[in-house]
Amino acid sequence: MENNTLVRDSAYQETKRHTDTMFAYNIYPCTIPDDFAFVPIHWHNSMEIIYVKHGTGIVRIDFETYAAEAGDIFFILPGHLHGLGNIKKERMEYENIIFDMNFLGSDRVDLCSQKYLQPVINGKLNFPSRIRKEDPVYPSAAACLDASDRLCSLRPAGYELGVKGHLMILFSIMIQMTVKQEKEPVDDKNIEKLKTVLLYIEQNYDQKLTVELMAEKCGYSASHFMRWFKEAAGSGFAGYLIEYRLGRAAQDLRSTNDTILKISEANGFDNLSNFNRLFKKKFGMTPGQFRRQSFSPPPK
Repeated sequence: MENNTLVRDSAYQETKRHTDTMFAYNIYPCTIPDDFAFVPIHWHNSMEIIYVKHGTGIVRIDFETYAAEAGDIFFILPGHLHGLGNIKKERMEYENIIFDMNFLGSDRVDLCSQKYLQPVINGKLNFPSRIRKEDPVYPSAAACLDASDRLCSLRPAGYELGVKGHLMILFSIMIQMTVKQEKEPVDDKNIEKLKTVLLYIEQNYDQKLTVELMAEKCGYSASHFMRWFKEAAGSGFAGYLIEYRLGRAAQDLRSTNDTILKISEANGFDNLSNFNRLFKKKFGMTPGQFRRQSFSPPPK
């Protein structure tokens, strides 16, 4: 188990390899907003489980927003959009569990792969996105994750087999809750369009980005784009862009020696006073106070 905080690159399609190809399973303990203010919407080709340990926060999966509570377990299938945020004055401690589906044998030609694992990857079998303490399967599902945690912490002989075994039991539990169905092309189309918009923001967040420009990228009118983006991303475009830029600025304040003016300009803010005001509103402190509290010097 990795004990250090999850380090995420800036891309919405996350390409960082989290797992060793020989044992493709990792657990990252994280806290919002202590480790980072929020995790922007992104996707990757691995399976991800978010296991909330303490506190409350926001979890976004595709087009649904959840108020997460201690004990909640969220399942994000490969390729699906997801992000995390904080509730004002609240903290959320959680485990970010990431593994390749090949870890379970999805790349093999056998009954389990063809009947269960490949349909999960292809979206033909859909897990529920969240299970809670009151759900009948919760004790069994949580027990699988807790047992895997203990094994990864203690690492007794054969612990890798135990982790894989508990994960297979967990998948068996979740598959019993799925409904076999065809993928809905409308939802897929919206997800792909949202991915396109998010990638454009990630690549150009330091430039002037207007509703009209983004609407043109989608082939929408400005008014339709604003309605669509709010429904798809869970917040208005302007608010989302500001929050993304502030998150990037906070990362720069933590990890670089650049001046606050340079950081504000590099993250798309053309007015330092406006940047300071928005930053304090978001983080409850000025950029200078934030830097003094959380600065980690860049490696030499």
